[in-house]
Amino acid sequence: MDYTKQDAKAYAKAHFTGVWAAMLTPFKPDGSMDEAAFRANVAHWTGALKLGGLFVAGKQGEFFSMSMAERKRSFTLAAEVARQHGSRTVMSCSDTNLDTVLELGRHAQDCGADWIVVHSPVLHFGADTDETIYEYYRYISEQLDIGIAMWNHPDCGYLMSPELCARIAELPNIVAIKYSVPREMYVELSRLVGDKIQVSTASEEEWLDNIEELGWRLYLCSTPPLLLQTAVDQRINEYTRLAFEGRFAEARVVRDSLEPARQAFKASKPKGKPQAHSKYWLELLGQAGGAVRRPLLQLSEVEKALIREQFAKSGLKLA
Repeated sequence: MDYTKQDAKAYAKAHFTGVWAAMLTPFKPDGSMDEAAFRANVAHWTGALKLGGLFVAGKQGEFFSMSMAERKRSFTLAAEVARQHGSRTVMSCSDTNLDTVLELGRHAQDCGADWIVVHSPVLHFGADTDETIYEYYRYISEQLDIGIAMWNHPDCGYLMSPELCARIAELPNIVAIKYSVPREMYVELSRLVGDKIQVSTASEEEWLDNIEELGWRLYLCSTPPLLLQTAVDQRINEYTRLAFEGRFAEARVVRDSLEPARQAFKASKPKGKPQAHSKYWLELLGQAGGAVRRPLLQLSEVEKALIREQFAKSGLKLA
């Protein structure tokens, strides 16, 4: 780690910035992790695409189907390759088991990761009280030195209030939140925390407005930065740069020019197969997608044909 626990917030404000992407994990047909493809993808995303960083082994990365050893290995590989390209990593240590979260967090500290992200705990039978959730993050913060990003989304079964998030943000090494909630909630959280932590949401389509209206400096993150950009067509990076420079009218023109690609991606998505869809789109971009793991389902040939048809309409430049 390049910072101490007490310096975590200041370090994140300076360095946990820009356009980040949630990476996909390439698996071979036999289900094993394709380490060569993994390395090549990370090198492309952090090198050619010049992303600020990668969100490793999250939901898009199919962490739920990976063993502890595989999750740790993905952390080590991603941190190593990203650093070679001057980029950064945030490792998803999210799990239903707290001991697993802490073991992954300690490995992230040791392998050169910059930060970790931990989604709010999966709770049942009305146990999702503010005190329970606060104590969950307080304990993790106490046990680890690395900077921690909260993560809350409807899949957890509940939404953390802005007030609860702001309370957790007071902990010394809580540095950010990926807050995938209605806009009014993350606007209120931004007001409550000021510049104490980085606030972000997963929607690329809201990113420019949030830079302009809320002063955000971090897009954390989903797959658009790596699926709607190429080595020669980096419009998300470009409109972000323009917005950071205060050139919002120019930024909007660039952002809006990506609408055909956004619509093509959405129109090609089969129901219930988001990771398989993204992986095949990635292959059409010339990178390694690979198979998904059970319990996820592979694409049919009909679904692949539709994706190819819509990809051709996206307007993305490959060369």
